[in-house]
Amino acid sequence: MLYATAGLLDVLVEFAIDREPQQANVPLAATPAAELTGTDHRLADVNPDTPVLTHFYLPDAGGAVSSVFGVDLGTPSGGAQARFVSHPTGPLAVIKEDDLAGAVLVAVPPWDAKQIRAFDRRGTGVELVGLDAEPPVETLE
Repeated sequence: MLYATAGLLDVLVEFAIDREPQQANVPLAATPAAELTGTDHRLADVNPDTPVLTHFYLPDAGGAVSSVFGVDLGTPSGGAQARFVSHPTGPLAVIKEDDLAGAVLVAVPPWDAKQIRAFDRRGTGVELVGLDAEPPVETLE
C-alpha cells in the first residue's frame, strides 16, 4: 500500500494537464505519517513511521547543469522516493521509457486525481491511498 496526500495528487494532475501533449515527469518525496496533520480518520490507522508522499520537486530545476554535465541538481540527493509520470496517450502502466523509482505514480486522460495508479519499480500495481492530510509547514530562516 502506498500513501499520498490528496493535495499532492491534485497538484500532480495539474502538472499532467499543463504538460500535455508532453509527458509529465516529477520526482516525489515523502514525510513520515507521524508528522502529518489532518482530519482524515484513516491517518490514525497508519503506522507513524510509514512514508506518505507529500512533496514534489520542480521537474525542470537544475535543467541547464543537467544538460551540460549530466548531473540532476533538481532533486536533492536521496530526496525522491517516488516519481510521477503522465502518459497522455496511455497506457495506465509503467513503461520502459519511464524514469523509475521505488514507486511510480501514473496518470492518463481523462485527468483526475482519483484515477492515478501506483506501481512498484517492477511495474506491479500497488494500492494508492489518498489521505486528506498536510505535512508540517516549512519555513526558511
